[in-house]
Amino acid sequence: MIYATGDTHGGFQRFELEAFPEQSQMTRDDFVLICGDFGGVWDGGKKDKRSLDTLEQKPFTTLFVSGNHENFDKLAEYPIEEWHGGKIQRIRPHVLHLLRGQIFEIDGYTFFTMGGGRSHDIEDGILDPSAPDFEEQYWTLRRMNAMFRVNHYSWWKQELPSEKEYAQARQNLDRVGWKVDYIITHSAPSSIVDVLGEGGYLHDPLTDFLEEVKNRADFHYWLFGHYHDNRIISDRFVLLWEQIVQVV
Repeated sequence: MIYATGDTHGGFQRFELEAFPEQSQMTRDDFVLICGDFGGVWDGGKKDKRSLDTLEQKPFTTLFVSGNHENFDKLAEYPIEEWHGGKIQRIRPHVLHLLRGQIFEIDGYTFFTMGGGRSHDIEDGILDPSAPDFEEQYWTLRRMNAMFRVNHYSWWKQELPSEKEYAQARQNLDRVGWKVDYIITHSAPSSIVDVLGEGGYLHDPLTDFLEEVKNRADFHYWLFGHYHDNRIISDRFVLLWEQIVQVV
């Protein structure tokens, strides 16, 4: 069995038995996919450890792609290995980060993964914590209820893929003739973003790349998170937040 859900932001209450009773029939060979903003690797503290240990104790294997709210400095500390045909980072023995631009074969189905997303809550800027007036800027913006983040504390430029990751994604899709069963992302293609935001969401290099994938790829379903809703768009695009759905 393979299930999928949306952003967890480091809170995994939806995987309690009462909320997700299907797990009683699952084993380590069954999977739950999180479509970005996993948030379980944040500051390396006790909360992270408790959360990851709780996930590791579940009967299933947890898979996730990166979102925009991830600590990419901490994620970079984990080694990369091969798994089911693609590259992963093993956060716990049964908690796996599926890297960007990869294609995995799981139970006879192919999954293309492309994590990442542009933060919507940075309209008032990204603060540099090493700046001499950082504290003054920080508290001024806090008093204004401004939308800002702090570099390497609550925001990382790696929230959007690098050119190398885009290149590897295209190379891997070329290898399979741009044909996969499922696409798992955090962001949506630009045309889907327009439907969701009714013009309120901006395009960016990732949404534009995903639009290319949408136009070129042959796929059955596309599952994504990021926009904090549960909706089906144009039949094949499934936006997930707190809902858990069975994929196969």
